[in-house]
Amino acid sequence: ISAACSRGVFSVICLFRSIMLRGAKLNRLLKALPCRQLSSAPTVNVDISSMQQGPLGNHRAPLPPNYQLDARLLETNPTHVTSLSNGLTVASEKTNSNVVTVGVHIGTGSRDDPASASGTAHFLEHLSFKGTGKRSQRDIEYEAEKNGAVLNAYTSRETTSYFLTVPKQNLEWATDYVSDILLNSQYDAAAVERERSVILREMQEVNADSSEYIFDMLHGTAFDGQALGRTILGAVENVQTIRRDDITSFVQANYTAPRMNVVVTGDIEHAQAEDLSNKYFGGVRSEPSAPVTTRDKALYIGSDVRERWDDMDRISMAIGFESLPVDHADSVALMVMNTILGAWESNSLVGTNSTSSLARIVAENELADSFSTFNTMYSDTGLFGIFGITTPDKVSDFTWAAEREMVNLCHTVSDEAVDRAVAQLKANFLAQYAASSSLNEDIGRQLMTYGRRVPLPELFARLDGVDAATVKRVANGIINDRDHVCASKGPVANVPDYNWMRRRTYMLRY
Repeated sequence: ISAACSRGVFSVICLFRSIMLRGAKLNRLLKALPCRQLSSAPTVNVDISSMQQGPLGNHRAPLPPNYQLDARLLETNPTHVTSLSNGLTVASEKTNSNVVTVGVHIGTGSRDDPASASGTAHFLEHLSFKGTGKRSQRDIEYEAEKNGAVLNAYTSRETTSYFLTVPKQNLEWATDYVSDILLNSQYDAAAVERERSVILREMQEVNADSSEYIFDMLHGTAFDGQALGRTILGAVENVQTIRRDDITSFVQANYTAPRMNVVVTGDIEHAQAEDLSNKYFGGVRSEPSAPVTTRDKALYIGSDVRERWDDMDRISMAIGFESLPVDHADSVALMVMNTILGAWESNSLVGTNSTSSLARIVAENELADSFSTFNTMYSDTGLFGIFGITTPDKVSDFTWAAEREMVNLCHTVSDEAVDRAVAQLKANFLAQYAASSSLNEDIGRQLMTYGRRVPLPELFARLDGVDAATVKRVANGIINDRDHVCASKGPVANVPDYNWMRRRTYMLRY
Protein backbone atom coordinates (compact mmCIF):
# COMPACT_ATOMS: atom_id res chain seq x y z
CA ILE A 1 0.00 0.00 0.00
CA SER A 2 2.83 2.36 0.89
CA ALA A 3 4.52 1.71 -2.46
CA ALA A 4 1.23 2.28 -4.30
CA CYS A 5 0.68 5.54 -2.43
CA SER A 6 4.20 6.65 -3.28
CA ARG A 7 3.63 5.90 -6.95
CA GLY A 8 0.34 7.81 -6.80
CA VAL A 9 1.95 10.85 -5.18
CA PHE A 10 4.78 10.69 -7.72
CA SER A 11 2.25 10.58 -10.59
CA VAL A 12 0.41 13.59 -9.23
CA ILE A 13 3.69 15.50 -8.87
CA CYS A 14 4.63 14.61 -12.48
CA LEU A 15 1.22 15.70 -13.73
CA PHE A 16 1.44 18.99 -11.83
CA ARG A 17 4.96 19.58 -13.18
CA SER A 18 3.73 18.87 -16.72
CA ILE A 19 0.87 21.33 -16.34
CA MET A 20 3.21 23.98 -14.94
CA LEU A 21 5.66 23.48 -17.81
CA ARG A 22 2.85 23.78 -20.35
CA GLY A 23 1.62 26.88 -18.59
CA ALA A 24 5.11 28.37 -18.69
CA LYS A 25 5.35 27.66 -22.42
CA LEU A 26 1.95 29.29 -22.94
CA ASN A 27 3.00 32.35 -20.95
CA ARG A 28 6.18 32.67 -23.02
CA LEU A 29 4.10 32.43 -26.19
CA LEU A 30 1.63 35.07 -25.05
CA LYS A 31 4.43 37.37 -23.93
CA ALA A 32 5.81 37.24 -27.46
CA LEU A 33 2.61 38.88 -28.61
CA PRO A 34 2.21 42.61 -28.03
CA CYS A 35 -0.52 43.48 -25.56
CA ARG A 36 -1.16 45.93 -22.78
CA GLN A 37 1.43 44.18 -20.63
CA LEU A 38 4.66 44.89 -22.45
CA SER A 39 6.72 41.85 -23.40
CA SER A 40 10.35 41.32 -22.47
CA ALA A 41 11.31 41.36 -26.17
CA PRO A 42 12.79 44.51 -27.73
CA THR A 43 10.05 47.09 -28.16
CA VAL A 44 9.46 50.16 -30.27
CA ASN A 45 7.27 53.19 -29.72
CA VAL A 46 4.33 53.44 -32.10
CA ASP A 47 3.21 56.62 -33.83
CA ILE A 48 -0.54 56.05 -33.84
CA SER A 49 -1.20 59.23 -35.81
CA SER A 50 0.43 57.63 -38.87
CA MET A 51 -2.05 54.74 -38.65
CA GLN A 52 -5.21 56.82 -38.65
CA GLN A 53 -5.53 57.16 -42.40
CA GLY A 54 -7.55 54.95 -44.70
CA PRO A 55 -10.97 53.28 -44.64
CA LEU A 56 -10.68 51.88 -41.13
CA GLY A 57 -10.60 55.42 -39.75
CA ASN A 58 -9.29 56.66 -36.43
CA HIS A 59 -8.90 54.52 -33.35
CA ARG A 60 -12.06 54.74 -31.29
CA ALA A 61 -10.41 53.71 -28.00
CA PRO A 62 -7.29 55.20 -26.38
CA LEU A 63 -4.16 53.09 -26.34
CA PRO A 64 -2.13 52.74 -23.11
CA PRO A 65 0.34 55.57 -22.40
CA ASN A 66 3.72 55.07 -24.11
CA TYR A 67 2.27 52.17 -26.08
CA GLN A 68 4.95 49.88 -27.51
CA LEU A 69 5.03 46.96 -29.91
CA ASP A 70 7.32 43.97 -30.11
CA ALA A 71 10.06 45.13 -32.51
CA ARG A 72 10.02 41.77 -34.29
CA LEU A 73 6.65 42.70 -35.82
CA LEU A 74 8.40 45.34 -37.88
CA GLU A 75 10.69 42.72 -39.41
CA THR A 76 7.91 41.14 -41.48
CA ASN A 77 8.27 41.62 -45.22
CA PRO A 78 6.23 44.54 -46.52
CA THR A 79 3.45 44.15 -49.04
CA HIS A 80 4.31 46.00 -52.25
CA VAL A 81 1.33 47.41 -54.13
CA THR A 82 1.37 49.08 -57.54
CA SER A 83 -1.10 49.63 -60.38
CA LEU A 84 -0.91 48.89 -64.08
CA SER A 85 -1.89 51.48 -66.70
CA ASN A 86 -5.33 49.87 -67.09
CA GLY A 87 -6.10 50.28 -63.37
CA LEU A 88 -5.41 46.70 -62.28
CA THR A 89 -3.76 46.43 -58.85
CA VAL A 90 -0.67 44.24 -58.40
CA ALA A 91 0.46 43.23 -54.90
CA SER A 92 3.23 40.95 -53.71
CA GLU A 93 4.74 39.86 -50.42
CA LYS A 94 7.99 37.96 -50.18
CA THR A 95 8.12 34.88 -47.95
CA ASN A 96 10.71 32.20 -47.28
CA SER A 97 8.87 29.45 -49.13
CA ASN A 98 9.56 27.09 -51.98
CA VAL A 99 6.05 27.62 -53.34
CA VAL A 100 4.32 30.69 -54.70
CA THR A 101 0.64 31.49 -54.84
CA VAL A 102 -0.90 33.54 -57.62
CA GLY A 103 -4.31 34.87 -56.66
CA VAL A 104 -6.72 36.91 -58.73
CA HIS A 105 -9.32 38.62 -56.56
CA ILE A 106 -12.26 40.35 -58.21
CA GLY A 107 -14.64 42.74 -56.48
CA THR A 108 -17.79 41.13 -57.80
CA GLY A 109 -20.02 38.31 -56.61
CA SER A 110 -23.58 37.05 -56.43
CA ARG A 111 -24.77 40.47 -55.23
CA ASP A 112 -24.01 41.73 -58.74
CA ASP A 113 -26.14 39.09 -60.46
CA PRO A 114 -29.16 40.39 -62.35
CA ALA A 115 -32.34 39.54 -60.44
CA SER A 116 -33.59 37.48 -63.37
CA ALA A 117 -30.36 35.47 -63.55
CA SER A 118 -29.25 35.04 -59.94
CA GLY A 119 -26.49 32.47 -59.70
CA THR A 120 -24.60 33.75 -62.76
CA ALA A 121 -21.43 34.65 -60.83
CA HIS A 122 -21.20 31.16 -59.35
CA PHE A 123 -22.09 29.51 -62.67
CA LEU A 124 -19.25 31.47 -64.26
CA GLU A 125 -16.78 30.08 -61.72
CA HIS A 126 -17.68 26.54 -62.82
CA LEU A 127 -17.34 27.34 -66.52
CA SER A 128 -13.89 28.93 -66.12
CA PHE A 129 -12.31 25.47 -66.05
CA LYS A 130 -14.11 24.02 -69.09
CA GLY A 131 -11.87 25.25 -71.89
CA THR A 132 -10.23 28.37 -73.34
CA GLY A 133 -9.05 29.43 -76.76
CA LYS A 134 -5.75 27.59 -76.35
CA ARG A 135 -6.48 25.01 -73.63
CA SER A 136 -9.15 22.33 -73.73
CA GLN A 137 -10.72 21.10 -70.50
CA ARG A 138 -8.34 18.13 -70.65
CA ASP A 139 -5.36 20.48 -71.06
CA ILE A 140 -6.49 22.59 -68.09
CA GLU A 141 -6.68 19.55 -65.83
CA TYR A 142 -3.54 17.86 -67.20
CA GLU A 143 -1.32 20.96 -66.95
CA ALA A 144 -2.39 21.59 -63.36
CA GLU A 145 -1.28 18.09 -62.36
CA LYS A 146 1.88 18.22 -64.47
CA ASN A 147 3.04 21.44 -62.82
CA GLY A 148 2.17 20.38 -59.27
CA ALA A 149 -0.51 23.05 -58.94
CA VAL A 150 -3.08 23.29 -56.17
CA LEU A 151 -6.04 25.16 -57.64
CA ASN A 152 -8.91 26.70 -55.71
CA ALA A 153 -11.69 29.16 -56.46
CA TYR A 154 -14.75 30.47 -54.70
CA THR A 155 -17.57 32.95 -55.19
CA SER A 156 -19.05 34.93 -52.32
CA ARG A 157 -21.75 37.57 -52.23
CA GLU A 158 -19.36 40.43 -53.03
CA THR A 159 -16.12 38.84 -54.24
CA THR A 160 -14.71 36.12 -56.48
CA SER A 161 -11.25 34.63 -56.05
CA TYR A 162 -9.02 32.20 -57.93
CA PHE A 163 -5.85 30.75 -56.35
CA LEU A 164 -3.03 28.72 -57.82
CA THR A 165 -0.17 27.46 -55.63
CA VAL A 166 2.83 25.99 -57.46
CA PRO A 167 6.58 25.37 -56.99
CA LYS A 168 8.26 28.75 -57.34
CA GLN A 169 9.99 27.83 -60.59
CA ASN A 170 6.55 27.54 -62.21
CA LEU A 171 5.47 31.10 -61.40
CA GLU A 172 5.21 32.31 -65.00
CA TRP A 173 3.25 29.24 -66.08
CA ALA A 174 0.85 29.79 -63.15
CA THR A 175 0.28 33.44 -64.11
CA ASP A 176 -0.36 32.50 -67.73
CA TYR A 177 -2.65 29.64 -66.67
CA VAL A 178 -4.88 31.66 -64.34
CA SER A 179 -5.10 34.59 -66.76
CA ASP A 180 -6.10 32.22 -69.57
CA ILE A 181 -8.99 30.61 -67.70
CA LEU A 182 -10.20 34.01 -66.47
CA LEU A 183 -9.89 36.05 -69.65
CA ASN A 184 -10.15 33.56 -72.50
CA SER A 185 -12.73 30.98 -71.42
CA GLN A 186 -15.05 29.96 -74.26
CA TYR A 187 -18.21 29.39 -72.18
CA ASP A 188 -19.24 26.77 -74.70
CA ALA A 189 -23.01 26.26 -74.89
CA ALA A 190 -22.57 22.50 -74.45
CA ALA A 191 -20.48 23.11 -71.30
CA VAL A 192 -23.21 25.39 -69.95
CA GLU A 193 -25.74 22.58 -70.33
CA ARG A 194 -23.44 20.04 -68.67
CA GLU A 195 -22.77 22.29 -65.69
CA ARG A 196 -26.46 22.75 -64.88
CA SER A 197 -26.73 19.26 -63.41
CA VAL A 198 -23.43 19.70 -61.55
CA ILE A 199 -24.64 22.91 -59.89
CA LEU A 200 -28.03 21.41 -59.08
CA ARG A 201 -26.25 18.54 -57.29
CA GLU A 202 -24.11 21.09 -55.47
CA MET A 203 -27.32 22.81 -54.34
CA GLN A 204 -28.51 19.54 -52.82
CA GLU A 205 -25.21 19.19 -50.95
CA VAL A 206 -25.41 22.77 -49.67
CA ASN A 207 -29.01 22.29 -48.54
CA ALA A 208 -27.96 19.16 -46.66
CA ASP A 209 -25.38 21.20 -44.72
CA SER A 210 -27.30 22.69 -41.81
CA SER A 211 -25.06 25.73 -41.33
CA GLU A 212 -24.95 26.65 -45.04
CA TYR A 213 -28.71 26.30 -45.35
CA ILE A 214 -29.48 28.30 -42.20
CA PHE A 215 -27.19 31.15 -43.23
CA ASP A 216 -28.90 31.33 -46.61
CA MET A 217 -32.24 31.47 -44.77
CA LEU A 218 -30.87 34.15 -42.43
CA HIS A 219 -29.73 36.35 -45.31
CA GLY A 220 -32.98 35.74 -47.12
CA THR A 221 -35.10 37.07 -44.26
CA ALA A 222 -32.69 39.81 -43.09
CA PHE A 223 -32.44 41.25 -46.62
CA ASP A 224 -35.71 40.00 -48.06
CA GLY A 225 -36.28 40.82 -51.74
CA GLN A 226 -32.74 42.22 -52.16
CA ALA A 227 -29.64 41.01 -53.97
CA LEU A 228 -27.82 40.43 -50.67
CA GLY A 229 -30.63 38.14 -49.56
CA ARG A 230 -30.36 35.80 -52.54
CA THR A 231 -28.28 32.63 -52.32
CA ILE A 232 -24.87 32.53 -53.98
CA LEU A 233 -25.84 29.50 -56.08
CA GLY A 234 -29.02 31.22 -57.24
CA ALA A 235 -32.59 30.00 -57.53
CA VAL A 236 -33.19 26.56 -59.04
CA GLU A 237 -35.32 27.99 -61.82
CA ASN A 238 -32.54 30.43 -62.74
CA VAL A 239 -29.85 27.75 -62.81
CA GLN A 240 -32.07 25.78 -65.16
CA THR A 241 -32.42 28.72 -67.55
CA ILE A 242 -29.09 30.62 -67.43
CA ARG A 243 -27.71 30.95 -70.95
CA ARG A 244 -24.27 31.57 -72.42
CA ASP A 245 -25.27 35.19 -73.13
CA ASP A 246 -25.94 35.74 -69.41
CA ILE A 247 -22.42 34.51 -68.61
CA THR A 248 -20.65 36.64 -71.21
CA SER A 249 -22.67 39.74 -70.23
CA PHE A 250 -21.66 39.27 -66.58
CA VAL A 251 -17.98 39.00 -67.53
CA GLN A 252 -18.14 42.07 -69.78
CA ALA A 253 -19.85 44.09 -67.05
CA ASN A 254 -17.82 43.07 -64.01
CA TYR A 255 -14.44 41.58 -64.97
CA THR A 256 -12.71 44.93 -65.49
CA ALA A 257 -9.18 45.90 -64.47
CA PRO A 258 -10.09 48.40 -61.69
CA ARG A 259 -12.07 45.63 -59.95
CA MET A 260 -9.21 43.11 -60.17
CA ASN A 261 -6.25 42.50 -57.87
CA VAL A 262 -3.41 40.16 -58.83
CA VAL A 263 -1.60 39.04 -55.67
CA VAL A 264 1.62 37.00 -55.67
CA THR A 265 3.04 35.59 -52.43
CA GLY A 266 6.19 33.53 -52.05
CA ASP A 267 9.90 33.80 -52.75
CA ILE A 268 9.59 36.44 -55.47
CA GLU A 269 10.44 40.08 -56.06
CA HIS A 270 7.72 42.64 -56.74
CA ALA A 271 9.27 43.68 -60.05
CA GLN A 272 8.85 40.11 -61.29
CA ALA A 273 5.22 40.01 -60.15
CA GLU A 274 4.53 43.34 -61.82
CA ASP A 275 6.16 42.29 -65.10
CA LEU A 276 4.20 39.05 -65.26
CA SER A 277 0.94 40.79 -64.38
CA ASN A 278 1.52 43.36 -67.09
CA LYS A 279 2.32 40.61 -69.59
CA TYR A 280 -0.74 38.48 -68.88
CA PHE A 281 -3.27 40.97 -67.48
CA GLY A 282 -2.21 44.21 -69.14
CA GLY A 283 -4.87 43.77 -71.82
CA VAL A 284 -7.82 43.63 -69.43
CA ARG A 285 -10.24 46.42 -70.34
CA SER A 286 -10.71 49.31 -67.92
CA GLU A 287 -14.38 49.98 -68.65
CA PRO A 288 -17.35 47.60 -68.72
CA SER A 289 -18.69 46.69 -72.15
CA ALA A 290 -22.11 45.54 -70.92
CA PRO A 291 -24.69 47.04 -68.53
CA VAL A 292 -23.61 46.86 -64.88
CA THR A 293 -26.10 45.82 -62.19
CA THR A 294 -26.28 48.63 -59.64
CA ARG A 295 -25.72 47.63 -56.04
CA ASP A 296 -28.58 49.04 -54.02
CA LYS A 297 -27.90 49.81 -50.37
CA ALA A 298 -28.86 46.87 -48.20
CA LEU A 299 -31.95 47.40 -46.05
CA TYR A 300 -31.98 45.21 -42.93
CA ILE A 301 -35.30 43.76 -41.73
CA GLY A 302 -35.66 42.38 -38.21
CA SER A 303 -37.59 39.18 -38.85
CA ASP A 304 -37.98 35.46 -38.27
CA VAL A 305 -38.14 32.50 -40.66
CA ARG A 306 -38.48 28.84 -39.74
CA GLU A 307 -38.93 25.54 -41.56
CA ARG A 308 -40.79 22.85 -39.64
CA TRP A 309 -39.63 19.26 -40.12
CA ASP A 310 -41.02 17.15 -37.28
CA ASP A 311 -39.24 14.02 -38.53
CA MET A 312 -35.86 15.58 -37.72
CA ASP A 313 -34.34 15.18 -34.26
CA ARG A 314 -32.24 18.36 -34.18
CA ILE A 315 -32.97 22.06 -34.61
CA SER A 316 -30.47 24.22 -36.48
CA MET A 317 -30.88 27.90 -35.75
CA ALA A 318 -29.13 31.25 -36.01
CA ILE A 319 -29.86 34.44 -34.09
CA GLY A 320 -28.26 37.64 -35.33
CA PHE A 321 -28.26 41.41 -35.47
CA GLU A 322 -27.33 43.93 -38.12
CA SER A 323 -23.73 44.92 -37.55
CA LEU A 324 -21.21 47.15 -39.33
CA PRO A 325 -19.63 47.47 -42.79
CA VAL A 326 -16.28 45.79 -43.23
CA ASP A 327 -14.34 49.08 -43.42
CA HIS A 328 -15.91 50.60 -40.30
CA ALA A 329 -13.52 51.75 -37.58
CA ASP A 330 -15.26 49.47 -35.06
CA SER A 331 -14.96 46.34 -37.22
CA VAL A 332 -11.92 45.33 -35.14
CA ALA A 333 -14.03 45.48 -31.97
CA LEU A 334 -16.52 43.14 -33.65
CA MET A 335 -13.70 40.63 -34.21
CA VAL A 336 -12.94 40.77 -30.49
CA MET A 337 -16.63 40.32 -29.57
CA ASN A 338 -16.86 37.32 -31.90
CA THR A 339 -13.84 35.72 -30.21
CA ILE A 340 -15.15 36.40 -26.68
CA LEU A 341 -18.37 34.50 -27.42
CA GLY A 342 -16.32 31.66 -28.90
CA ALA A 343 -17.45 28.29 -30.22
CA TRP A 344 -17.98 24.80 -28.83
CA GLU A 345 -18.76 21.23 -29.89
CA SER A 346 -19.94 18.36 -27.73
CA ASN A 347 -16.93 16.23 -28.72
CA SER A 348 -14.52 18.99 -27.73
CA LEU A 349 -12.01 18.38 -24.96
CA VAL A 350 -12.77 21.87 -23.67
CA GLY A 351 -16.15 22.54 -22.11
CA THR A 352 -16.81 23.46 -18.52
CA ASN A 353 -13.32 25.01 -18.29
CA SER A 354 -13.57 27.04 -21.48
CA THR A 355 -12.71 30.73 -21.42
CA SER A 356 -16.02 31.35 -23.20
CA SER A 357 -18.78 31.74 -20.63
CA LEU A 358 -21.36 30.66 -23.22
CA ALA A 359 -19.39 27.48 -23.88
CA ARG A 360 -19.31 26.74 -20.15
CA ILE A 361 -23.07 27.25 -19.80
CA VAL A 362 -23.88 25.14 -22.85
CA ALA A 363 -21.47 22.35 -21.82
CA GLU A 364 -22.55 22.21 -18.17
CA ASN A 365 -26.25 22.10 -19.01
CA GLU A 366 -25.98 20.15 -22.30
CA LEU A 367 -27.97 22.84 -24.10
CA ALA A 368 -26.68 22.10 -27.60
CA ASP A 369 -24.59 19.74 -29.71
CA SER A 370 -22.53 22.69 -30.89
CA PHE A 371 -22.55 26.43 -31.40
CA SER A 372 -20.41 28.98 -33.18
CA THR A 373 -20.43 32.72 -33.58
CA PHE A 374 -20.50 34.54 -36.89
CA ASN A 375 -19.36 38.00 -37.87
CA THR A 376 -20.13 38.48 -41.56
CA MET A 377 -19.34 41.94 -42.91
CA TYR A 378 -20.17 43.45 -46.29
CA SER A 379 -19.44 46.77 -47.96
CA ASP A 380 -22.47 48.51 -46.41
CA THR A 381 -23.80 46.24 -43.65
CA GLY A 382 -23.14 43.04 -41.72
CA LEU A 383 -24.60 40.27 -39.57
CA PHE A 384 -23.35 39.32 -36.10
CA GLY A 385 -24.72 36.49 -34.00
CA ILE A 386 -24.73 32.85 -32.92
CA PHE A 387 -25.47 29.62 -34.79
CA GLY A 388 -26.31 26.44 -32.89
CA ILE A 389 -27.60 22.89 -33.23
CA THR A 390 -29.83 21.82 -30.35
CA THR A 391 -32.78 19.59 -29.42
CA PRO A 392 -36.47 20.48 -29.11
CA ASP A 393 -36.46 20.16 -25.30
CA LYS A 394 -33.39 22.43 -24.96
CA VAL A 395 -34.06 25.03 -27.63
CA SER A 396 -35.65 27.60 -25.29
CA ASP A 397 -32.80 27.36 -22.79
CA PHE A 398 -30.19 27.55 -25.53
CA THR A 399 -31.89 30.59 -27.05
CA TRP A 400 -32.01 32.28 -23.65
CA ALA A 401 -28.33 31.56 -22.97
CA ALA A 402 -27.20 32.73 -26.42
CA GLU A 403 -29.09 36.00 -26.19
CA ARG A 404 -28.04 36.54 -22.58
CA GLU A 405 -24.35 36.22 -23.45
CA MET A 406 -24.69 38.60 -26.39
CA VAL A 407 -26.47 41.15 -24.19
CA ASN A 408 -23.77 40.70 -21.53
CA LEU A 409 -21.31 42.16 -24.03
CA CYS A 410 -23.22 45.42 -23.56
CA HIS A 411 -22.87 45.48 -19.77
CA THR A 412 -20.56 43.03 -18.00
CA VAL A 413 -17.63 42.17 -20.29
CA SER A 414 -14.26 42.48 -18.52
CA ASP A 415 -10.85 43.70 -19.66
CA GLU A 416 -9.50 40.23 -18.86
CA ALA A 417 -11.91 38.63 -21.35
CA VAL A 418 -11.01 41.25 -23.96
CA ASP A 419 -7.27 40.67 -23.47
CA ARG A 420 -7.70 36.91 -23.91
CA ALA A 421 -9.67 37.44 -27.13
CA VAL A 422 -7.08 39.90 -28.43
CA ALA A 423 -4.26 37.40 -27.77
CA GLN A 424 -6.17 34.70 -29.66
CA LEU A 425 -6.77 37.01 -32.62
CA LYS A 426 -3.11 37.97 -32.75
CA ALA A 427 -2.11 34.31 -32.83
CA ASN A 428 -4.61 33.69 -35.65
CA PHE A 429 -3.26 36.60 -37.69
CA LEU A 430 0.31 35.43 -37.21
CA ALA A 431 -0.67 31.92 -38.32
CA GLN A 432 -1.89 33.33 -41.64
CA TYR A 433 1.70 34.18 -42.50
CA ALA A 434 2.68 30.51 -42.35
CA ALA A 435 0.76 29.51 -45.49
CA SER A 436 1.23 31.21 -48.83
CA SER A 437 -2.39 30.69 -49.89
CA SER A 438 -3.97 32.11 -46.72
CA LEU A 439 -1.62 35.09 -46.83
CA ASN A 440 -2.54 35.66 -50.47
CA GLU A 441 -6.25 35.53 -49.68
CA ASP A 442 -5.87 37.99 -46.79
CA ILE A 443 -3.99 40.50 -48.95
CA GLY A 444 -6.58 40.22 -51.73
CA ARG A 445 -9.46 40.62 -49.29
CA GLN A 446 -7.94 43.74 -47.74
CA LEU A 447 -7.22 45.33 -51.10
CA MET A 448 -10.84 44.77 -52.16
CA THR A 449 -12.40 45.97 -48.89
CA TYR A 450 -9.98 48.62 -47.58
CA GLY A 451 -8.24 49.61 -50.79
CA ARG A 452 -4.90 48.98 -49.07
CA ARG A 453 -2.95 46.40 -47.10
CA VAL A 454 -3.22 46.96 -43.35
CA PRO A 455 0.29 46.40 -41.89
CA LEU A 456 0.61 43.90 -39.05
CA PRO A 457 1.84 46.53 -36.53
CA GLU A 458 -1.20 48.68 -37.29
CA LEU A 459 -3.56 45.72 -36.98
CA PHE A 460 -2.06 44.77 -33.62
CA ALA A 461 -2.26 48.38 -32.44
CA ARG A 462 -5.92 48.52 -33.43
CA LEU A 463 -6.54 45.32 -31.50
CA ASP A 464 -4.77 46.73 -28.45
CA GLY A 465 -6.95 49.82 -28.74
CA VAL A 466 -9.99 47.68 -27.93
CA ASP A 467 -10.87 47.47 -24.25
CA ALA A 468 -13.99 46.52 -22.29
CA ALA A 469 -15.43 50.02 -22.67
CA THR A 470 -15.05 49.80 -26.45
CA VAL A 471 -16.77 46.41 -26.59
CA LYS A 472 -19.66 47.69 -24.47
CA ARG A 473 -20.09 50.75 -26.68
CA VAL A 474 -20.09 48.75 -29.92
CA ALA A 475 -22.33 46.01 -28.48
CA ASN A 476 -24.83 48.58 -27.27
CA GLY A 477 -24.99 49.97 -30.77
CA ILE A 478 -25.82 46.68 -32.51
CA ILE A 479 -27.33 44.36 -29.84
CA ASN A 480 -28.93 46.21 -26.96
CA ASP A 481 -32.69 46.59 -27.60
CA ARG A 482 -32.21 46.08 -31.35
CA ASP A 483 -34.41 44.13 -33.74
CA HIS A 484 -32.91 40.69 -34.26
CA VAL A 485 -33.19 38.22 -37.11
CA CYS A 486 -33.66 34.48 -36.61
CA ALA A 487 -33.69 31.44 -38.91
CA SER A 488 -34.41 27.88 -37.79
CA LYS A 489 -35.03 24.47 -39.32
CA GLY A 490 -36.19 21.19 -37.81
CA PRO A 491 -38.86 20.34 -35.22
CA VAL A 492 -39.29 24.04 -34.45
CA ALA A 493 -42.58 23.93 -32.53
CA ASN A 494 -40.75 24.84 -29.30
CA VAL A 495 -38.58 27.60 -30.78
CA PRO A 496 -39.55 30.81 -28.92
CA ASP A 497 -41.53 33.31 -30.94
CA TYR A 498 -40.15 36.62 -32.19
CA ASN A 499 -41.57 38.73 -29.33
CA TRP A 500 -40.09 36.39 -26.70
CA MET A 501 -36.65 36.70 -28.29
CA ARG A 502 -37.00 40.44 -28.85
CA ARG A 503 -37.70 40.99 -25.15
CA ARG A 504 -34.39 39.32 -24.31
CA THR A 505 -32.30 41.71 -26.39
CA TYR A 506 -32.13 44.05 -23.38
CA MET A 507 -32.02 44.02 -19.59
CA LEU A 508 -34.09 46.04 -17.17
CA ARG A 509 -31.35 47.90 -15.29
CA TYR A 510 -32.02 50.60 -12.74
